[in-house]
Amino acid sequence: MLIANYGYKDGSGEYFITLDTDKCDGCGKCVEVCPASVLEVIPNEYDIEDGDIMGVREEHRHKLKYSCAPCKATSGDVEPPCVLACPTRAIIHFLSEAKGQVL
Repeated sequence: MLIANYGYKDGSGEYFITLDTDKCDGCGKCVEVCPASVLEVIPNEYDIEDGDIMGVREEHRHKLKYSCAPCKATSGDVEPPCVLACPTRAIIHFLSEAKGQVL
């Protein structure tokens, strides 16, 4: 199992986008709904089973604070489009100060 964590910090807290490669089936639904084109489907090089998984595009890895800000929920009431689109719940977007509260 591989859990990929991508984090960013802004004035409202520290956020993490967590990708569970065991749950991700590479369907690409999250890629289709991401308004900033942050996500991409990539070959799964981490598992002996071939297939595709979702990943964060290289050009967005150091600017998630800006790329993901428009979709970031300010409370636990609304989930970002990528999280909602994922049928296997492989993506979690959370505020670290909320101790795992999914946003």
